[in-house]
Amino acid sequence: MAQDPPEGPRKADAPPQDAQPVPSRWRIPFPDYPLNEPGGLLDPYHQNFLKGDYPVLGEDTFLNFTGRGDTTFETRRLPTPSGVSTAHVGSPDFFGGGGQNFINMDLAGTLEIYHGDTSFRPRDWELRATGVLNYNSIELKENTLVGPDVRSGARRVDRVAALEEALVEAHLVDLSDTYDFVSVRVGIQPFVSDFRGFLFSDTNLGARLFGTLGSNRVQWNAAAFDMLEKDTNSTLNTFTSRHELVWVGNVYVQDFLWPGYTAEASVHVLRDDPTALYDENHFLVRPASLGTIQKHRVDATYLGWAGDGHVGAVNVTHAAYAAFGRDHFNELAGQATDILAFLAAVELSRDFDWVRVRGSFLWASGDHDPTDSRASGFDSILEAPNFAGGAFSFWNRQAIGLGGVNLVNRGSQLPDLRSSKIQGQANFVNPGLFLYNAGLDLEVLPEMKAVLNASLLRFQDTAPLQVLTQQTRIRQDLGFDLSLGLVVRPLLNNNVTLTLGVAGFRPGEGFVDLYERHAWLYSAFSQLTLIY
Repeated sequence: MAQDPPEGPRKADAPPQDAQPVPSRWRIPFPDYPLNEPGGLLDPYHQNFLKGDYPVLGEDTFLNFTGRGDTTFETRRLPTPSGVSTAHVGSPDFFGGGGQNFINMDLAGTLEIYHGDTSFRPRDWELRATGVLNYNSIELKENTLVGPDVRSGARRVDRVAALEEALVEAHLVDLSDTYDFVSVRVGIQPFVSDFRGFLFSDTNLGARLFGTLGSNRVQWNAAAFDMLEKDTNSTLNTFTSRHELVWVGNVYVQDFLWPGYTAEASVHVLRDDPTALYDENHFLVRPASLGTIQKHRVDATYLGWAGDGHVGAVNVTHAAYAAFGRDHFNELAGQATDILAFLAAVELSRDFDWVRVRGSFLWASGDHDPTDSRASGFDSILEAPNFAGGAFSFWNRQAIGLGGVNLVNRGSQLPDLRSSKIQGQANFVNPGLFLYNAGLDLEVLPEMKAVLNASLLRFQDTAPLQVLTQQTRIRQDLGFDLSLGLVVRPLLNNNVTLTLGVAGFRPGEGFVDLYERHAWLYSAFSQLTLIY
């Protein structure tokens, strides 16, 4: 007798589905498990749409907000002229009280909106803007330093709001299946033209075409900047044109000759038009207040070769630049000058467990005859060198005034007799520099790094200083710089960073000839950085 076929499973007995449709792949919930912690707006390390974890439009458009607060307290002693009216009784000498206290506070917010799956390829496009609120104050021991009018007193307070970044970036084309690409970026943007910032390091208005070749082994940049004027005291950007053009082209090649070593070839072109400017404190900075004061144009081209990486167990960083062109009227020379100047720098280091031992050398050529038509003292465009102690070094960190200009500017290592690094013009009639450095980097704790540096500094040729100061003899020994820096990250991340630094400068014979100061000079600072 035939049997009826078995009935199929009823709908109620059907097995559950293995997957369920969700409106967005970015919002698939994590299983309920102790290690899967939920995110929140105040938590940048877990799921947070302010940090680009969820799209804000469609499936591939993201937003990233970064907040940053920097607070710096600094005390220092510098050679300081007492001026025509000293601020304190009993200070009649040419050099008065050199103590200074400085406070700088920045509150910055960066908003990025970008499109694309960025895990394995560049962004399709990006919009970015950074606004900064700045407060800075300085308290001095002498008048005529915060302004030429003695009635300005010895203290200055300044508040500035600035748009420090505003850029658009677009991905133009892919060149290979390994995502070699060409992109363009236009607007106020950061750019560092070499490994250590020896020649050009700034955030300014420009256009940059960049990309990669050979599966990212080769990177290249072609950039042009129409420089904006900087605010004098905060160094932030304004919306006023500087009337200075800078062009940069460079190529980086990874694993060049040795695995782990990257080489760079570059060309920089500077055209600084003849303009006049009094800074925010009413001091003349362009043209410089030295020699024969006259507006002039500076045209300079720099050819460079640099490298960074390691050769075997030895870490290597080096840079060499040749500058040539024409200064159409150099104030110190009193005539037009043809530029031919050179810079060379090298750092070698070796790691031994938690200790890195470093040795560095820098040579910037000087001018042996400041009254002829040749200018052979090296000067940069707008540098920010991270070398031989960097911001921890007294010589690098402090601006030391000399006869209406600066012997060295803040954030520079070149004794270029420039009125201002950010607002003055490059000056290729200067004494040049020999810098010899030894240093240690110590990973003392996972949360703490110590940086120790000792540097010996000498002028190459003091003839430009003799002409500037009208002295018959200035010796070459500049001084000895000793510094210690501590970088503390108590949370083992970059959200909270405390940086402490102290430096002493022992004047050499040449420094004493200029300033009549034998005693040690010093600087000490603390900087607290908070990042969201």
